[in-house]
Amino acid sequence: MSRDIAIFWGIAIKRAGNLILDLIFPPKCPFCRKILYHAGICADCQESLPWLDERENLIKDPDGFSCAGALRYESAVREALLRLKFEGAIEIADPLGVILAQAAAEIFYGEFDIITWIPVSAERKAKRGYDQSKLLAESMCRVWGVKPVCLLKKIRDNPAQSALPGEKPELRESNVRGVYEIMPGAEITGKRVLLIDDIRTTGATLREARRVLMTNGAASVRAAVIALAGKKSGRKSGKASRPSENPGKIFHAM
Repeated sequence: MSRDIAIFWGIAIKRAGNLILDLIFPPKCPFCRKILYHAGICADCQESLPWLDERENLIKDPDGFSCAGALRYESAVREALLRLKFEGAIEIADPLGVILAQAAAEIFYGEFDIITWIPVSAERKAKRGYDQSKLLAESMCRVWGVKPVCLLKKIRDNPAQSALPGEKPELRESNVRGVYEIMPGAEITGKRVLLIDDIRTTGATLREARRVLMTNGAASVRAAVIALAGKKSGRKSGKASRPSENPGKIFHAM
């Protein structure tokens, strides 16, 4: 069997397998769980979700650290992210990754070379069986035909940030101080990093990860998340679609 024929049959078998899986486990909207004909977001949710407009989809810290988000962390968005994070709903990472890709492409076009994620601890990953931010980063990168790179390691299983009061940001800052280190052999000197997570609340986790990356030679770090907590929704309608940009135009070097 020639190589081309083997590739053809490999693709055909994969597609057939996907069709069978869709019949047995039909894709659902990640927000309202409505059964869909294909993976994505239903039309009703595309119109009703609390999308953030261009005035509110970017948070900048005083030192210039920027974090982009697509949605406000409320109602169906909050429920979907909690299911992904704590209830094993890993199938929704794919449509959420497309939303993330759109936000990152629109806001940080041409401003990053490499993509990584906020890792969970080994203990938490063993308990859940997965790392939700890694799943989001992988899904987002599939839109562009690239792969995320593991740059950070969590070395301490600290208490969950969600268990600490948001009105006391100093507690969240101290809770994450020193919990990350750079992965052995990571090559980030001079690289512009895009850092992925699911939610930004006070930004303490993202800032600590950024500190480690910058200390180890990154030229810049920007962040992108599905949802921003505490942001007012600028509009009640919008659509999540694949970025129209060529992946080669988004990345200067991968």
